[in-house]
Amino acid sequence: MDASTHNVTQALVAAREGNEAAAHRLWAMVYDELRGIAHRELRGERRGQTLSTTALVHDAYFKLVDQTRVAWQDRAHFYALSCRAMRQILVEHARRRNAKKREGARHAVPLEEAMELAVTHPGELLALDEALTRLGALDERLVQVVECRLFGGLSVDETAEVLGVSARSVAHDWRRARAHLYRMLDMDEDG
Repeated sequence: MDASTHNVTQALVAAREGNEAAAHRLWAMVYDELRGIAHRELRGERRGQTLSTTALVHDAYFKLVDQTRVAWQDRAHFYALSCRAMRQILVEHARRRNAKKREGARHAVPLEEAMELAVTHPGELLALDEALTRLGALDERLVQVVECRLFGGLSVDETAEVLGVSARSVAHDWRRARAHLYRMLDMDEDG
């Protein structure tokens, strides 16, 4: 474990135990990396989007820090949970936008399109989120891989580090997850 990973892990443990100074140190240590993840996620946003990179980072971080029951194991676990928190925030944001627009019925789209347009079109993100929820009932790790790769913008190697598995396993799980999601989204489209 390198010094940076060790420092983040120590700050996570101390913050979890209620040490406010450690929570501030943690924020300083992870801010740039969380901002990079959020930026990658929001880069496809349309102009005039109300959710900014900074807002997504702050919302995700405070959602994580407020969860005093979460037993963060280490830096990798924290980033995995960060990807999940960003997914939840983006889905909630999409639900609000969808409700505001009163777009009516949702429609399913092919997975590749959903992945590319998930944030800019709330209906597609909601369909993808539903499919991920169903996928989680089959295999939770596949969902974790999708969250890291899609919502966190992490590479195969970064995802492997976060999940504590080999890059080969992540590549295999990524293929499996996409196949399941294609089927689920195609079934939704077919009715």
